[in-house]
Amino acid sequence: MSQPKRDGIGNILLVAVSVCLVCSILVSGAAVALKPVQKANRVLDQKKNVLIAAGVLAEGATEDAEGRGVEALFADFETRVVDLRTGRYADDVDAQSFDQLRTASDPSRSTALATGEDPATIKRLEHYGLVYLKRDASGAIETAVLPIRGYGLWGTLYGYLALDSDLETVAGIGFYQHQETPGLGGEVENPRWKAQWAGVSLFGDDGTPAVALVKGKAPEGSGARSHQVDALSGATMTSRGVQNLVNFWVGERGYGTWLENMRGGRV
Repeated sequence: MSQPKRDGIGNILLVAVSVCLVCSILVSGAAVALKPVQKANRVLDQKKNVLIAAGVLAEGATEDAEGRGVEALFADFETRVVDLRTGRYADDVDAQSFDQLRTASDPSRSTALATGEDPATIKRLEHYGLVYLKRDASGAIETAVLPIRGYGLWGTLYGYLALDSDLETVAGIGFYQHQETPGLGGEVENPRWKAQWAGVSLFGDDGTPAVALVKGKAPEGSGARSHQVDALSGATMTSRGVQNLVNFWVGERGYGTWLENMRGGRV
């Protein structure tokens, strides 16, 4: 009676299928086992980016000069959820589990934006947004950090905008994810460019967002200069995108109503 060949097509297929099955099980098991770790790392990275934008943590550092790490430094911040439609806190929404970006893609928790009302090109605006607040010893706000995003040249830029205690002046800005061209639009990561944002006035005399990225600032001491940041060299579309997204998120459709309420003591 003839014996099946070990190198026959049947045996080869059996071995291949078995190897694929074992590998699939191992990969799936690893993915499930590592999911909590990946989630924890994402949360830690988010906290780190908030701290960097606020100037609490230096770029690339994991602790401050006193040896305090990300978790210890972030503990000084209060995380709240704001109803962007009313500018008031939504205390019925759990700030610790709330995923702002995920709700933006949910039609039941976001609103589609028409082209004329969407300068940041985000397409859908979530109903609720996060804010990160650092208070001084008296309980007054020292720094407020807002999540921001908007389209540049090749894709959406994601970052944080930090405001001084007056909620009208930029304390810092940072982008943690983008698709812009290295050396051009990618210069949004350049510390020297980001340093220009400190002290920039967000609003004009009429109270509307007035940040402008320009090639050649107005003279020192002029009202226009207080709103201006140098445009990125060779990156017109990225510069325009950053200008649009900052003005959008501090404007009426973004956090503008909340900022007005805060300055007026209504929340």
